[in-house]
Amino acid sequence: MALSFMGVGCAPTGVENAPGTPTTYQDVNTPGLVRGTGIESQDIASMVDRMVRHMLENPVLARASTPPRVIVDAAYFENQSSQRMNKNVLVDRMATQLQTAANGRILFIDRENADMVAKERTLKRQGVTDVGTTGLVKAVAGADYRLSGRITSLDARTSAGAMERYMQIVFRMTDLENGIVVWTNRYSFKKAGQDDVIYR
Repeated sequence: MALSFMGVGCAPTGVENAPGTPTTYQDVNTPGLVRGTGIESQDIASMVDRMVRHMLENPVLARASTPPRVIVDAAYFENQSSQRMNKNVLVDRMATQLQTAANGRILFIDRENADMVAKERTLKRQGVTDVGTTGLVKAVAGADYRLSGRITSLDARTSAGAMERYMQIVFRMTDLENGIVVWTNRYSFKKAGQDDVIYR
């Protein structure tokens, strides 16, 4: 029986496994092999670069005598477009690129990990850990401004299957004390094609 079992496991299938199309790296700044009418990597790279440059030209955000504190996450960034999209792909790229480029001119508040901060603060105050190297503060840092935005789209399709899509992505930085929008910009484009791809 053992020999029979081993024979089944090692028996040739008679199927030739021909290699498929090899996977290749693509430049995120250029259109890839699969193209559609929605937001793609080159659009994200281009819009983030444009938004970051524009924000760093804003005197309220980048030229204040005291670096302002901002929150840049996807909590108030809405996708109301017809395209399925993980908003964090866009917002995370913006947050990391802005923080790198700001180089201390803007300070970034992490609200996504507020629970992590709260737990560590509790451990320090209970004496379970020491106070670290930066010491204790009375309260966690408050934010001055927060990113919000909206992705919208307008689609049209012919009976022959041609697809056209207008995409608009609006960004805002809002003062969290008085509600004033201190910076805003938008990125928009229109694409057309005979067939659209499925975005996931």
